[in-house]
Amino acid sequence: MLFNSYEFMFLFLPLTFAGFFFLGHRGKKEWATLWLVLASFFFYGYWDMRYVPLLFGSICFNYFVGRQLEVNNGHKGWLTFGIVINVLLLGYFKYTDFFLSTVNDVAGANLFDLPHIVLPLGISFFTFTQTAYLVDAYRGEAKNQSFVTYCEFVTIFPHLIAGPIINHKEMIPQFVADKTFRINYENIALGLTIFAMGLAKKVLVADRIAPWVNEAFGNVGGLDFWQAWVAAIGYTFQLYFDFSGYSEMAIGLGLLINLRLPLNFNSPYQANNIIEFWRRWHMTLGGWVKNYLYIPMGGNRHGEVKKMRNLFVAMTIIGLWHGAGWTFILWGALHGMYLIVNHQWRRFQIGMPIWLSRGITFICVAIAWVFFRAESLADGMNILQVMTDWSNQGNIPWGRLGSLLAIGCVLMVIPSPIQLLKQTKFPSYKWEVATIVLLVIGVLYITVDSPFLYFQF
Repeated sequence: MLFNSYEFMFLFLPLTFAGFFFLGHRGKKEWATLWLVLASFFFYGYWDMRYVPLLFGSICFNYFVGRQLEVNNGHKGWLTFGIVINVLLLGYFKYTDFFLSTVNDVAGANLFDLPHIVLPLGISFFTFTQTAYLVDAYRGEAKNQSFVTYCEFVTIFPHLIAGPIINHKEMIPQFVADKTFRINYENIALGLTIFAMGLAKKVLVADRIAPWVNEAFGNVGGLDFWQAWVAAIGYTFQLYFDFSGYSEMAIGLGLLINLRLPLNFNSPYQANNIIEFWRRWHMTLGGWVKNYLYIPMGGNRHGEVKKMRNLFVAMTIIGLWHGAGWTFILWGALHGMYLIVNHQWRRFQIGMPIWLSRGITFICVAIAWVFFRAESLADGMNILQVMTDWSNQGNIPWGRLGSLLAIGCVLMVIPSPIQLLKQTKFPSYKWEVATIVLLVIGVLYITVDSPFLYFQF
């Protein structure tokens, strides 16, 4: 079930909303929580019921290990056991085919038949969420809560499929607070506005660019100079509007039930360098990697060489987390190299005009996105080669270039929608009208089959 679908907006959401506050208004907090949990399991199972037992089993296992960490004062053996099982589960479903195909390629023979395991929806996200919970429990930072509340923490439908990645310490107090179970009309107004903005990003921008991108990446051998640049820049914008649109819809949905999910984007294409880009792009993933991977590896505490190593390893793992393929690994490794160069450049304290630093950052990010989107390393290299072949120009696609230039100018200048709301008196008549208009237009432009790009990760 997609956020941008009629069955979600006109059936699932109203029924879930009504049931939650009906029970909450009568003081039945536990039943209201259970209602949200059951609704979230239904939301997940709507895609494929086969993986509901997997999700439930993962929740039961991690809750059990978390309790053992609490009662045994953070016994490291339980933490190791929990992390290993989570990694093995993710590895089996996400990386088995990739590992076996790589072995076959290296051996030059078909040693293993590929099982073609179907990737359970959202497994990367709920695995990271629960692994962080285990680490927090080991550190004594995760307080005891009921099993139903823990289920809500993992499964709450706005974030379940593609984030934002939430933290136990931020969310559990909200789940049990009395005010969460009472209707808050200001939160509803704000939530609907943010949801409408996210929906507009998805259906009015990302889905309009998608055909250009799919056409180009599906015909790599037939691209000319301008088509290759349209493909690279087009995907750079498509992914941002698609994923940030999803994240804003999730944040808006959370506000409808009085939950404040963490921000995931902060105008990333206004970043002046790669370090700043990663503070603005997929912020909850960056925070997770920093707190549960980069710092435990040593962070920047053991000299410059180890700091660079830790950065490179962390970014390469981020690439592998996104997908089982060498294109994703190279994308992560490229960003690791970008960060290393950025940190070293800072040591020279050489100034640069904002327009130049922002432009260089954007081009570097767009080049890396080529591999992120490409079907193979060869396809990615072919596109980059054509992007540098000025002699292979062909016909200039003025319409598409003009559209992308307009989008780029907007992204480079204006704040993100949520930043705009922070700077504006809300709710107001103007915002109410704008919200209604965006919702109506968004609903009219919904297509039958338009999943969010990050659902595949």
